[in-house]
Amino acid sequence: MDTVLVAEGLNTFYGKSHILFDVSLKVNRQETLCLMGRNGAGKSTTFKTLVAVLKPRSGKILFNGIDITKKKPYEVARLGLSLVPEDRRIFPTLTVKENLLMGASTHRKGIWNLDMVFEFFPVLKDYQSRLGGNLSGGEQQMLTIARTLMGNPEVILLDEPSEGLSPVMVSTLKDLIIRLKSVGSTIILSEQNVKFAQSVSDRVVIIDKGSICYESDIETFKKNEEIKKAYLAV
Repeated sequence: MDTVLVAEGLNTFYGKSHILFDVSLKVNRQETLCLMGRNGAGKSTTFKTLVAVLKPRSGKILFNGIDITKKKPYEVARLGLSLVPEDRRIFPTLTVKENLLMGASTHRKGIWNLDMVFEFFPVLKDYQSRLGGNLSGGEQQMLTIARTLMGNPEVILLDEPSEGLSPVMVSTLKDLIIRLKSVGSTIILSEQNVKFAQSVSDRVVIIDKGSICYESDIETFKKNEEIKKAYLAV
C-alpha cells in the first residue's frame, strides 16, 4: 500500500488536560478511512492535530514523507491536507460562488475548479448567486466540502459530515464520497453514524477516551457486533 499520511504517538493537550494518548494511525492513498467513536472520544482533536490547528506535545506526523508536526495550518493546507470542519464555517453574507472562490488556491493545481465543483454539486450551481446564510444545513455542508475541494487537496478530512443532515442529504453525501474516491481523492472522515460509515469506508479506526482501541478493514468491522456495542453504543 502507498501510505500518504502517518501519525505516530500523538499526545495532545488542551491546557493541562491530556486528550490524545499515543494516537498512531496511517492512511493509504485513495482510500477512505473512518475514525469512529462516541462524543468526546477524541475524533475532532485528532483531526485538528493532523492539520496543525493543535500542536501535539509529543509524537510525529508525516505527510508524503514530510514531517509536518511543527508546520503552521496554512503550510499544511498548501501541502494538500485540508479539513472540512464540523461547524462548516461558511461566509453567510457572501454568495455561494463567492464562498467557493474564497477556497481556491494559487499554490496547488489539480482537477478542481468552478466547473468541476458545479458538476459534482449541481445544487450549488443552481444556487450560486444565493447567500450562504440562506442555504439549508445540508446545502451548507455541500458548500463547505466544495469550498475545500477548490483548494485541490490531496487528502480531505471530513469532521462529522453527516451530523444533523436529513436522510436524503446523508444519501447525497454518501454518493459524493464514493464519487470523490473515484476521481482519486483520499478521505478521512470522523463519524458516529455506523450505517453511513459502513457504506463509504474501506477501513475503520475506533478511538475511545483519547486512545486508538480498534482497527480493521470494513468487512471485518461489519461483522463485529461486540466492538460496536462496546465502543459505539450500537
